[in-house]
Amino acid sequence: DAFAGVLTAPFVIAIGFDKAAYAAIVKGVGLAAALAGGFAGGALARAVPLVTCLWIGGVLQMLSNLVFSAQAMIGVNVPFLTAAIVVENFCGAIGTVVFVAYLSALCGARAHTATQYALLTALTAVGRTFLASGGGFIAEATGWALFFAITTLAGIPGLILLAWLQARRHFDTLK
Repeated sequence: DAFAGVLTAPFVIAIGFDKAAYAAIVKGVGLAAALAGGFAGGALARAVPLVTCLWIGGVLQMLSNLVFSAQAMIGVNVPFLTAAIVVENFCGAIGTVVFVAYLSALCGARAHTATQYALLTALTAVGRTFLASGGGFIAEATGWALFFAITTLAGIPGLILLAWLQARRHFDTLK
């Protein structure tokens, strides 16, 4: 999701939307969708086991990139862009809240919780930063529709890791 996220604004401008229209959508319904997704993620985290939350959040974040593939094929269409931003922000917020819950569960020792959480959060930023740096080259080489499809596929290794951790009963020890 982060791989696609850094190029969302350049993509929208490149296909013909003006900055003001994009900003209005992102700051209006996009913010509302992110807040709603955050609340939904919190409710999800309280209602179902953590591993289930991670599966739901991971799949939603991964698949939500496909709305931008569709946008690339449709072109300039304000209602569709609005829906795409809503889907992306809502799903992204759910995934983020669930992942924060997971990181928090990993930080068990009270004496070191803040340090552990800071290090784990920084570690997640490293992958996002390095992966995103090549995104522009990939988008230019493949075109926008295929680029966003590739970003969807880029989520598969994370889901494989999640399945591996689940098979090893990693989540059984987390509260």
